[in-house]
Amino acid sequence: MLTRVVKLHFAEAHLEAFLAHFETVKWQVAQFPGCRGMQLLQDQNDPCLVFTYSIWDSEQDLNNYRDSLLFASIWPNIKVWFDQKPEAWSLNQHFSAFI
Repeated sequence: MLTRVVKLHFAEAHLEAFLAHFETVKWQVAQFPGCRGMQLLQDQNDPCLVFTYSIWDSEQDLNNYRDSLLFASIWPNIKVWFDQKPEAWSLNQHFSAFI
């Protein structure tokens, strides 16, 4: 299992457009084959800073998503709204006490 965290910082003028766009694609991403679920997290002090947190069955499943038509329809639309370079981490889980 793989956890993927992506840090995105949007220009303030584009934050609402991103959040509206996210509403239209969130379930398609969360239900993509191999995805166990996804969250969108927003910083309490800087609302333009958001993170996606997703869990994948494998790195191959994540790569399948990144190579998909769905990803190709999302990423070009939102990347023009960034005001900082995005960052991403793929993490292995060693412990979880979430219920």
